[in-house]
Amino acid sequence: MASKKKIILQSLENLSKEDYESFCETLVDREGERRVLQSRVEGRSRSQVTNALVSTFTEAGAPAIVYEILESIGCGEQASKLNIRIAQLTPNASGGQGAGQLGVANVLGSSNSSGKHFVDKHRLQLIQRVTNIDPILDGLLYQDVLKDGAYNTIRLTSGNQDKMRKIYDMALKSGGDAKDVFMGLLHQEEPYLVKDLLKDP
Repeated sequence: MASKKKIILQSLENLSKEDYESFCETLVDREGERRVLQSRVEGRSRSQVTNALVSTFTEAGAPAIVYEILESIGCGEQASKLNIRIAQLTPNASGGQGAGQLGVANVLGSSNSSGKHFVDKHRLQLIQRVTNIDPILDGLLYQDVLKDGAYNTIRLTSGNQDKMRKIYDMALKSGGDAKDVFMGLLHQEEPYLVKDLLKDP
């Protein structure tokens, strides 16, 4: 099974030359208590930049930083893939592990100040507005959030809104990990909707 460090490296390797240069520039300019020095990034390979990320932010914390930067430079698809692959490391973990370790709540705004998850806060709008449901169902099945029986039940349900209601009832009651996986899939399949909802404080 791939480590978080390897997943980060693969994410960087999938960037074009221009996007990689933008990533490195944004990384160096990023503010915070822990920063990556320009000397560790400028002219360095993707493997060397990965090492700098992990040594600076730790292997547990680095994916959230990478996600944040990918989003900021317009590489939302790569960010979503990173999110999903990190979640797959421990898809059935509990107690805030697995996808929660990526820092999805902080990066995507999936929790507000009261700790309410994005998918709970925007339940009504998501039920009404999500249309690209089949690939989301496939992702939930692949990551063991849904079992075959529940997957088939939802697939056979008519109407997008009723399908979404069943997703909430049958898939998302297991806790934060399931919601984080669902959030990652929403971001991948319904990026414009997610961005619109994130504007709501």
